[in-house]
Amino acid sequence: ELDATVTVNFEQLPNGYKDRLVNFAQEVQTYLNSNSYTGNEWQGNKIKCNFDIFFTSASQGTQYSAQVVVTSQRDIYRSADRSLMLKIQDPTWSFRYVKGQSMYFNQTAFDPLLSFLDYYAYLIIGLDMDSYGPLAGTPMFNKAMQLTILGANSKYPKGWQVQSSNYNKSVLVENLTDARYQQFRKDFFNYHYNGIDLFKSNKKLAQKNIAKLINDVYNMRNKIDPTSVLLKIFFDAKAKEIVKYLKGYPDKSIFKMLKIINPSHTTIYNRADRKSVV
Repeated sequence: ELDATVTVNFEQLPNGYKDRLVNFAQEVQTYLNSNSYTGNEWQGNKIKCNFDIFFTSASQGTQYSAQVVVTSQRDIYRSADRSLMLKIQDPTWSFRYVKGQSMYFNQTAFDPLLSFLDYYAYLIIGLDMDSYGPLAGTPMFNKAMQLTILGANSKYPKGWQVQSSNYNKSVLVENLTDARYQQFRKDFFNYHYNGIDLFKSNKKLAQKNIAKLINDVYNMRNKIDPTSVLLKIFFDAKAKEIVKYLKGYPDKSIFKMLKIINPSHTTIYNRADRKSVV
């Protein structure tokens, strides 16, 4: 399902550890691109994604800590452009790695190295599936949820346990599987399949469907957490895209709604709001 590109930065580590990690990026990339995460023959193009790994510390010869930036993109129908689906900076990844070790896909056992990769593979694939069918990514999100449970109860619980922070793996999949966010996920499908995919052939209808997501989040803001990890992840990826596709949209109040439901990107919405008034 994946067409992953993996990059590694280990400049912060001692030279001895750099030597041990010389093949790490290629091994991880091969692992991600070789596995079948859905268990079915994948329809359509493979999902382009990037894992940018920044090693922060190493100890005992085999123990590592890293921060990772994960991004993924989706093809837009009849367009050379792609839509940014995911942009996450995960600050917490601790694992054991031995140079040249085998990497085997195992969905039932937790491994601090491989389960981290599997979690994001499930997330990337689930979001892609959600954009082509209402709630279609649920099986992938359920698999990711199982990994967070296993991780939280493992010897490497940091980063897997539920905690208050700008980003948390467990809370994100809890949001994705929470009934309160089902309407958002349906709107997420509509945003892509009947919005940006439709934009070139029917701009008016496409903008209406993109705006529906914003209106629904605004109207549901007292029932859901507007500062939820799920909404943060969505708007981090989509803020600039939303403004691009809503250029010229007749209902100018849409930008005021955006500033209320997503204040962290107010600067982007202010710029668009000013242009819409001129």
